[in-house]
Amino acid sequence: MSRILVGACSWTDRALVGSGWYPPGRRDAEGRLRYYAERFGVVEVDSTYYGLPSERNSVLWSERTPDGFLFDVKAFSLLTGHPTRENALPAELRGRYGRGTPEGGLLDEVWGRFAAALGPLRQAGRLGTVLFQFPPWFAPGARAERFIGECAERTAGWPVAVEFRHPGWWREERRDGTAGLLAEWGMSAVAVDMAQTLDTSVPPVTPVTGEPAVIRFHGRNEAWGTGTKEERFRHQYTEDELAEWAPRILRMARRAEQVHVLFNNCCGDAAVRAAETMRRTLDRERDRDRE
Repeated sequence: MSRILVGACSWTDRALVGSGWYPPGRRDAEGRLRYYAERFGVVEVDSTYYGLPSERNSVLWSERTPDGFLFDVKAFSLLTGHPTRENALPAELRGRYGRGTPEGGLLDEVWGRFAAALGPLRQAGRLGTVLFQFPPWFAPGARAERFIGECAERTAGWPVAVEFRHPGWWREERRDGTAGLLAEWGMSAVAVDMAQTLDTSVPPVTPVTGEPAVIRFHGRNEAWGTGTKEERFRHQYTEDELAEWAPRILRMARRAEQVHVLFNNCCGDAAVRAAETMRRTLDRERDRDRE
């Protein structure tokens, strides 16, 4: 059985910080990360989607967490084809960003800075995976496949996970082709849990195409894709909902060396509470398997 790490998609989310989950005396930047890392073995860094990370932060994150703790880092929005505000770029690069499209060698520069910033995490053995979350309009097709290939070439030697927001990638008629494409590039397919009543719902498929295997729990709110951030992610997972996933996760763990289970229902402390419950649920499922 592989190592299963459970955690949340942020330890700095404003709603979590304001929820009271962090105790007094552990609410500064260092205290929060140390407190979180005492309780979980993995965390997703989502701030790197909104702005380029820094080497200094990578060093600090490594220093403030125990051996074996891992960071799954979300790729910067410009690298996954999302709209990116000019002021999300370092000041010295903003003049080279025209009409929302990278000009000249800007994309190469951004890629280089992103890779350099993750260097200390990689060197310390703390980089779990780099998450490429593609936008809802990133539909299956030759152009999208070429883009994925370009990302794979730029990240050669990195652990990379891919999450598709367009459901067409995982519909039954396309499923095997998608899994094969990611496996060819050595990329992990991200399994997702979300509301299944929407036109945009991604089915809860669990292919294992690379290392580590990754599952992200977005909550089951039907405001997904339409409401505010709080509305989209507001969901308190029940024990029964999590129990649905426990056998799937253990099956994935038989096919992968490591599985990351991450909760993105980031309203208050809902994500960390769900992560705690999931860990207990997996322990019970393992005990049943042994019996």
